[in-house]
Amino acid sequence: MTVLVRCHDVGRTFGAGTTAVPAVRAVNCQVHQGDLIAVTGRSGSGKSTLLHLMGDLDRPTSGVVSWPGLSEDPGRVGFVFQAPSLLGPLDVCENVALPLLFADIGEAEARRRAEEALEVLGIADLGHRLPHELSGGQAQRVAVARVLAARSPLVLADEPTARLDPEHRDRVIDALLAFAERTGAALVVATHDVAVAARFTLRWRVHDGLLDPAAAETARGQGASTC
Repeated sequence: MTVLVRCHDVGRTFGAGTTAVPAVRAVNCQVHQGDLIAVTGRSGSGKSTLLHLMGDLDRPTSGVVSWPGLSEDPGRVGFVFQAPSLLGPLDVCENVALPLLFADIGEAEARRRAEEALEVLGIADLGHRLPHELSGGQAQRVAVARVLAARSPLVLADEPTARLDPEHRDRVIDALLAFAERTGAALVVATHDVAVAARFTLRWRVHDGLLDPAAAETARGQGASTC
């Protein structure tokens, strides 16, 4: 199956000398088309840094990240941040549609896809609101809608349900998994929530910047992503 992103001996250290902090250490992993991966681990273990490296939002201090199944174009990766990054001057529907316009998708089609994604997440009625009028949970669902509308072949989501109650948490995960099943996209979701992690086919455990060898073996045994 197509490898969308590959990390080879990837490390990321912040600072230098006596203040250097290794956030990710010698990580080897790859994500295939259609993979459903939950990345678990304590706060500060390196989960977010690993996702940022896989999405080209940060550069490794050692090793190589490549995107062979995306024609080496990490711009095709969809990302959901822990803190929703919505543009204040634009309303909700415009925020969701904006990446589509940058991808040269027509305005009418971009708006249709944005409205469809908002409907799936149960927030179609928020389409004309501005970001400052939203609760934290509503803003998080808008950020997820933006990724769904963009139809990215690889979605990296950093704690996408952290601000949500159980009902809305389940709706977001339902929407992401349905999107992956429909399109063949891969999902990599960092989470502290065991109920969320349990719904994914593969689970990668991160500890002190390292991927747990037991988790790597589980992934290999299932014939899908390897760590």
